[in-house]
Amino acid sequence: MYGWIWRHLPGPFAVRVATATVLVLGVVALLMFVVFPWVEPMLPFNEVTTQ
Repeated sequence: MYGWIWRHLPGPFAVRVATATVLVLGVVALLMFVVFPWVEPMLPFNEVTTQ
């Protein structure tokens, strides 16, 4: 999969590295600000009891 993405990125090596970095940062930002906050209430880690 990563090879397919790398082959389809435009430009020389430096442009490909910059584009791949922007793509990775975009995915991380999407996960941190959209997906994880949406999933967090559904996780069982909030139900902590001490005895």
